[in-house]
Amino acid sequence: MLTVDTPQDLKQYVGKELGVSDWVMVDQEMIDKFADATGDHQWIHVDVERAKRELPIGNTIAHGYLTLSLVPRMSPQIMQIKNRSRGINYGSNKIRFTGMVPAGSRVRMRQSLKACEDVDGNGVRLITEVKIEREGEERPVMIGELIGLAYA
Repeated sequence: MLTVDTPQDLKQYVGKELGVSDWVMVDQEMIDKFADATGDHQWIHVDVERAKRELPIGNTIAHGYLTLSLVPRMSPQIMQIKNRSRGINYGSNKIRFTGMVPAGSRVRMRQSLKACEDVDGNGVRLITEVKIEREGEERPVMIGELIGLAYA
C-alpha cells in the first residue's frame, strides 16, 4: 500500500501505478442487495434460473454500477493519506463497462494517478485511472477516469 503524509505528496506519483487491491467476491447476495438498493431488478442480475436458461454464460451478472460502487471499498487498500482532513468524490471523466462480472466472480482494482493539481483550501484534485479486473480474465471489466478532492 502506498502511504503519504499529505495530499500534496501525491504529486510525485503522477503517471505511476499506485497499486492493486485485494480480491473482492461478487456473489449473488451482493447483487441482490444492490438491486434492492437501486431498484434495478432486471432479470439478468437477479433471476438465477432464467439466467441459467437464457444468458450465454448461464449465470446472472453484476450491475455495471455495482462494479463501480466497489471503488470506495478497494481504494483504501491501495493508498492512504495520513494527514487528510477529508476526501470528496468530484465525479468522473469517463466510465466504461468492458466486460461481465458473473455472480461468484472475484474482482480487484488497479489504480494509477494521472494528475494531481492544487485546489483552494490546502487540497489537491486527483485524477485517477481505475481498472477493475476479474480473476482469470486478461481484459478489465471496467475502466474509469475518476476525479477526487483531498484536503490536508
